[in-house]
Amino acid sequence: MLNFIEELEWRGMLHDMTPGVAEVLKDGKITGYIGFDPTAPSMTIGNYVQIMLLKLFQLSGHTPIVLMGGATGRIGDPSGKDKERELKSYDELDSNLSFQKEQIKKFLDFEGPNAAVIVNNHDFYREMNVLDFLRDVGKTLTVSYMMSKDSVKNRLESGLSFTEFSYQLLQSYDFQVLYTKYNCLVQMGGSDQWGNITSGTEFIRRNIDGKAYAVTTPLLTKADGTKFGKSEQGNIWLDAKLTSAYRFYQFWINCDDRDLPKFMRYFTLKSKAEIEDLESQYKDDPRALKAILAEELTRRVHSDSDYESVMAVSKVLFSKDADADMLNSMSSDELMTVFEEIPSTSKYKLGGEVLNIYEILEMTDIFSSKSEMRRAIQSNAISINKIKIPTDEFTFFKNNLLLGNYILVENGKKNKHMIQIDWV
Repeated sequence: MLNFIEELEWRGMLHDMTPGVAEVLKDGKITGYIGFDPTAPSMTIGNYVQIMLLKLFQLSGHTPIVLMGGATGRIGDPSGKDKERELKSYDELDSNLSFQKEQIKKFLDFEGPNAAVIVNNHDFYREMNVLDFLRDVGKTLTVSYMMSKDSVKNRLESGLSFTEFSYQLLQSYDFQVLYTKYNCLVQMGGSDQWGNITSGTEFIRRNIDGKAYAVTTPLLTKADGTKFGKSEQGNIWLDAKLTSAYRFYQFWINCDDRDLPKFMRYFTLKSKAEIEDLESQYKDDPRALKAILAEELTRRVHSDSDYESVMAVSKVLFSKDADADMLNSMSSDELMTVFEEIPSTSKYKLGGEVLNIYEILEMTDIFSSKSEMRRAIQSNAISINKIKIPTDEFTFFKNNLLLGNYILVENGKKNKHMIQIDWV
């Protein structure tokens, strides 16, 4: 069984902790939590840092609580923000929360002696009116104490509403409720949450004379200075409808070599010895090490079958061994992934009995003229659905479409274009 604090230390995932927490964790099984506000339609790989924290906590023999912010999500956390958040509608937040609850179930064990628990903090406030809140919650922490926190101080010049100012109280009260109901002793989170978390430990001390603890991870940044969790296309989501398994895999494969040691420690479940052995084995081949990390995460976040589909798409796009049989065996989802990942064109309601090679090539953006097309054909550079086209007398029939909808055009190794056709 893992030692939680030692595990965080060697992985570089420990930023700060309150005194005494290491001893409490050694004494036996305890309960700890992390909060997630459902302000987005899906969790991202940014959230996955905290999911890994809960996973390692559970693998250390402790009980994790996932606190879904049905209430705090309606308020907005000022931490790490330089301006007021745009409030989401209740319907949108409820929908996000419902979806994210199902997502989290993939990553933690919800059965057994230290089974994870999901709690919605909206249940804490559902029957509480504003007077109860002001008397029972608002009296605990002074304004001067709350203003000493970075999440508040950093926003005083740009503006901070009372709504977001009160977030610190809500998160503190959340901790007290979990402390009382579940004997939850530890709150965890990113380093930007340190002020809110320690407000909670102070809240518990003042209100019920209890002793609670805090553990935070460093905020994960990339070597180039950009925010972790984003690509050129935007957020990397944990939902395949928002970020395909292929793009998810490619994020890890294309990461900066300088980020690889950090990513291996933050995101793999391999042991310290396993990681060090792999780093020694592939010290001159970082792409192979990235492939190992990408495979583990794609299988865990998506599925084994999704990983196999990613490999099929990658082979069709990049392998010199890819052939017509491989292309014709692809599923509609895999072909759609190819369509989304390379230059593509949609042509609807195409009539006629056959297409000649020039009609097909004109649907792509590969060539600027018919003479350029002719030269490419004469040099044996053109492939249609992985079959070389030796002559411009080639004709294409409706039953040659991939799954009745697609044509893959290639000019040499690098120029690829997928055409989607509704042939009536």
